[in-house]
Order: sequence, then C-alpha cells, then structure tokens
Amino acid sequence: MTNTAAASVSRPKRRFKLTKRVFSYPYVLFMLLFVVIPLVMILVNAFLDTDNNLTLDNFADFFTDSSSLIILANSLLVGVITTAICLIIGYPLSYILSKMPSGRVLVLFYVLPMWVNFLIRTLATKAIFIAMDVNLGMGTVIFGMVYNYLPFMILPLHTTLSSIDRSYIEAAQDLGADNSTVFLKTVLPLSVSGIISGITMVFIPTISTFAISQLLSNGKIFLFGDSIQMKFEQGLYGVGSIMSLVMLVFVLVSNFIINRASRKSGLSIGRSLW
Repeated sequence: MTNTAAASVSRPKRRFKLTKRVFSYPYVLFMLLFVVIPLVMILVNAFLDTDNNLTLDNFADFFTDSSSLIILANSLLVGVITTAICLIIGYPLSYILSKMPSGRVLVLFYVLPMWVNFLIRTLATKAIFIAMDVNLGMGTVIFGMVYNYLPFMILPLHTTLSSIDRSYIEAAQDLGADNSTVFLKTVLPLSVSGIISGITMVFIPTISTFAISQLLSNGKIFLFGDSIQMKFEQGLYGVGSIMSLVMLVFVLVSNFIINRASRKSGLSIGRSLW
C-alpha cells in the first residue's frame, strides 16, 4: 500500500512538470524566431558586403562617417533630456497621486495614452502643432517624446510610492523630522527603485525610437533609429547592421549601469534611513 501511494503521488508531480515544460515551448519558439534569429542575422550581415563577402569595411564606414556619429550623439542627448523632463514631471505628480485616496483611479488617466498606438498619438500631436502654427523642430520632437513616454515614468513611480510602508514615515515624524527631512531621508531613498525603473523604461526606448522625430520635425531631425531604418531601406544592410549592433551595445551598457546603480542604492537605503 505504501509503495502504491508513493507512486500515485509521484505521477501527478511528473505530469505537472511535463505540463509546465509543454507550456514553455511557445515562448521558446517565439524567442527563437523573433529574438535569436534576427540578432544572428544582424551579426552576420555586419561582416558581409553587398556581394556577401566577408569584410570589415562596414565598421570603417560607420565609425568614419561623422554624420552618423553626430546623429548618435543627438539621440543620446534627446534621450537624456526626455528622461530628465519625464522624471521632473513624473515624480511630483506620482508623489501627489500616491497620497490621494483616489490616486489609483486618477493615475489611469495618465496611463490611458499607453493603450493608443504611439504613431497615432504622434500624428495627433503634429496636427495640433500645425493648427497652432508652431514651428516644428527639436522642441516639438522632445515634447512628443515626453508626451509618449511620460506614462512609462509615472507608472513605476506611483507603484513604488504607493507601496511605501507608512510606519517608516510615522517613525521619522515621531523622531521630530519635518516634512522636507521625512521626504529626503525616508521617502526618496525608498522610492529609488521606482526612479531607476522609470529611467530604464524611458531612456532606452527613447534612444532607439524612430518616426517620432521625423514626424514632429517635418523630416528635419533624424535620430539614430531613423538612420538605421533609412540604411536598411537603401539596401545598406551591412552598415545598418553595424548601427543596430552599436545601439544594442548602448542598450546593454545602459541596462548594466542602471542595474548597478539599483543594487548600490538598495545597499545604501538602510544607511540613509533612521
């Protein structure tokens, strides 16, 4: 009886493990088709010329092209400015909403634009600028970036600020801390994870985006994503692949720096609290 019972218990466990493995197959297939294979193709094309011969000229063409390097620098600058503006606007707004009883409902109004295709939002923004006779340029491009990516800053910030344990704030107040001290010594350190998540969700998509800059500048401003698209449309797959790899390196390095900052902030939070 004991052996029979043990066998009956082990069979459901094996079936459960088998079921979990089967459900993972579509995910593995998706990653293989739409992540691994495209990356391999980009890597291979980076070392091929137009006649499919091995070459390193694609690297030389990119790194000696001053216009491509300027576009890359402009993309990084736009990404930094957009992220900074989103943080400056998003943090106070998220902090206020986190203290309101109806904050969870109100934050939906800021997240709703995420449910609409960004291209439609950008075209609508362009139509408003044209109707108001606004000169399209770098200012309108940054406005469009902030408009499109601000919800990605607000959502993690609001989630983090809303989940802060009130006992920490009450303990600081009991020790005689005023509102500014409570914020700087308690609330701000505990919200660092939300800040880092928001920066990640805004900066990385911003430096790799395309179409927004062209639409909101009437084609006068090209960012790195636009340049990559143009190279592939022109049939310059080698140079386009090199540029894609450069963008991938910047994304990986940004992720690494942000993750390191997140770990360090997590270690230092305890020191900054009461």
